[in-house]
Amino acid sequence: MEATAHAASTPTDAQRLKEHTVNKHAVSQVELERQAYRRKQRNKSIATSLISTVILVAVVVVALHNSPGWPRVKETFFSPEYFMKSLPAIGQGLLLNLRILGFAVVGVAVLATGLALLRTSKSPVLFPLRVLASAYTTLMRGIPMIVLLYLIGFGIPGLDPTHRIDPALLGTIAVVIDYAAYVSEVLRAGVNDVHPSQRASARSIGLSASQTTWLVVIPQAIRKVTPALMNDFISMQKDVGLISVLGAVDAVRAAQISVASSYNFTPYVVASLMFILMSVPFIIFSDWYSERLRKRELSGGTV
Repeated sequence: MEATAHAASTPTDAQRLKEHTVNKHAVSQVELERQAYRRKQRNKSIATSLISTVILVAVVVVALHNSPGWPRVKETFFSPEYFMKSLPAIGQGLLLNLRILGFAVVGVAVLATGLALLRTSKSPVLFPLRVLASAYTTLMRGIPMIVLLYLIGFGIPGLDPTHRIDPALLGTIAVVIDYAAYVSEVLRAGVNDVHPSQRASARSIGLSASQTTWLVVIPQAIRKVTPALMNDFISMQKDVGLISVLGAVDAVRAAQISVASSYNFTPYVVASLMFILMSVPFIIFSDWYSERLRKRELSGGTV
């Protein structure tokens, strides 16, 4: 009986392991105090941010309300009547901007990738193409976007005046030609940032040079430069509005037509809000992805 009671009171190996595991993962009192302090500081920061934001908004509202010309500015730029009148036409024009943006993204991706691969190639056979690619990126990055739109939008139709070319198509060509130069340099930087050991490892397992480039180098390069590519994409979203100088009825041109008929500038505010709403999701995603990459680098993870 005593032996049986002693055996029952003695913990088994499984019980000891369970208790050790529980104690190992138990949060200490010091850690609990640290977590409570962090929560307190976070709540304090949030409260301070809200208070400062409210104060700033109040200062801006009071300053605008006390400005002598505010009633006139409010009527000219923030008229609810003209806002609703111009909204359908500007929304229709924004669809054209979105279509141009979609085609431009594909064109820029293809042309920029080709330019980046040419710039990073070491083949003697491709030397003339490397020189042309270098000259192209240098030239295009030096020409203002609006000047390039004029050159292409009015220069190409001049080659054959008997045929009319859609200004939206000419604008898309100008956007692709301009942004491909910037994006190719971003991609080239990403390709050069891939460690040479990655190429050596890929070749050691039997991958060819082209397989190494497309399956190993380019995916890593794109991942490294994604934040910069997102910034270029956001900038391109705005610059597609410049095609209005060629006569394409996009959101900006629709706003200009509405302003010309009413002499009220509220349609420009409508167009601005639409472009902002179009850009905000990508800006948020770009910030989130950049922060995610930063945390992975600080934690020693594979980027």
